[in-house]
Amino acid sequence: QVQLVESGGGLVQAGGSLRLSCAASGRTFSTYAMGWFRQAPGKDRELVARIRWSSGSTFYADSVKGRFTISRGNAKNTVYLQMNNLKLEDTAVYYCAAGVTTSYDFWGQGTQVTVSS
Repeated sequence: QVQLVESGGGLVQAGGSLRLSCAASGRTFSTYAMGWFRQAPGKDRELVARIRWSSGSTFYADSVKGRFTISRGNAKNTVYLQMNNLKLEDTAVYYCAAGVTTSYDFWGQGTQVTVSS
């Protein structure tokens, strides 16, 4: 089994920052990419950011571009999401995901991010 565990969520005021972490444990797997998704109430799950493991190339949703940064950790299958200048609309459950292929095979349980005024 593979477990992805997110941490770093919480309550923050608009304009503030949070850093989410995701680490994998369990059986070894070869990572093609890891990403962060989010889902707000009444909304579809959205890809926020993605990083390809081999190249380090990144992708960001337009809504977070310039504010969020995804990065790889020193440990294998570890990824971070630095979130700056948070807005009310960033409030959501954030999920970490890992892919062996271009699809995502493993998912975390999510961590709540709440942005208040």
